[in-house]
Amino acid sequence: MNVHAAVDFKGPGLTRPNGDPVRLNNQSFVAIDRYRDAVYEATYRPQALYNRANEGFHANNEAFLFHEVATNLPIYREDTGPTDFHLHLPPGGFQLVVVTSGMFTFNYDGRLYYVGPGAVMLQSAIVHRQLFYTWSGMSTEENLKTPQTVVPDAISMGYSGKFLEAFITDPTTFPNPTIVAPDHIDEAETPRIAWTHELHDRPADAGFWLQDPLELDALFKPLVAGSSDSVIKSDTPVYVRDIGIEIPSGHLVTGHIIATDPRDHSLLPKSTSATADAASLAKGEVVIYRVIRGTAEFKDSAGKIIELSTGDVVTVSKNTIHLDGMGENTQVLRLGLLKGMENLRSWTPTQRDEIDGLAGQIISGKDVRPMQAEGKPVGYLYE
Repeated sequence: MNVHAAVDFKGPGLTRPNGDPVRLNNQSFVAIDRYRDAVYEATYRPQALYNRANEGFHANNEAFLFHEVATNLPIYREDTGPTDFHLHLPPGGFQLVVVTSGMFTFNYDGRLYYVGPGAVMLQSAIVHRQLFYTWSGMSTEENLKTPQTVVPDAISMGYSGKFLEAFITDPTTFPNPTIVAPDHIDEAETPRIAWTHELHDRPADAGFWLQDPLELDALFKPLVAGSSDSVIKSDTPVYVRDIGIEIPSGHLVTGHIIATDPRDHSLLPKSTSATADAASLAKGEVVIYRVIRGTAEFKDSAGKIIELSTGDVVTVSKNTIHLDGMGENTQVLRLGLLKGMENLRSWTPTQRDEIDGLAGQIISGKDVRPMQAEGKPVGYLYE
């Protein structure tokens, strides 16, 4: 993770932030990040290549970072393998992960989670690490071309692990302390966080969230048009999956996957007992769409068409464009950024470095779970 200056632990505590607040861009804008222009960089560790939606990030006052993470090296090398135990302290405590290919094992405060395509995780201030990931053995160029999906299937699970990830603002601007380095990890012990600080303004209701793609709440529901904005043209029916992050994010972000089946067979796990809430697709002061696979067509208020294909991302202000059409076998992730984000404050560089410097001192207890498969994560910052 990020390496920042050590601090004198005997010094005074942190003071109230005096930096600029995190603000959404309330002006009318449309920012497109095309996959053909994507740059993949090993920003934090050699086995993970990051493709940032920079156009959208900058257009939205750098308030919300969205990127794709692609595993690119085998796990058995000395410079790859499991990560350290660490935690993220972004404004609002928001880190979202949506797995789109391969398989991963994540450790959240000692409990193991085996996740594949379609799994959604959201967490705040929990000690965690990545233990395992799949790697296809392909060249970098070929690996980055392998298809992604939010539907678990044998083929997609066999590819290198990839996921979409989002933070409120840039990870380099908030604390990311390493709690236990890889060489000092005892697999029989579980780090526990019992640390709090008034500066970390996690909203009410925010907490840990895991949605398995095959659980009942994750099933795709048919979209029934509730307004002109929810009419999406398609040769095959349109379905919506609510990824359930509005409440556990502290009402900062909503999330949905809008999708169609391939023409020749049913792919999406569906519910026939209810329809999708069309009104929920109108939420968001700023909206981000990422085409996971297939093609999507958007239209602005003047009738101008914007065509996106696999890997493209568009970031827009409220009511600037709407999703107008989708091709077959298409999956689109929609994130709606809510007004609550504007009440969050950013960390100053000094505060960030001081918290990073605390490192292992943040831990005040341990919990032993030999099976590592029982009990909820206990590493919340406020518990």
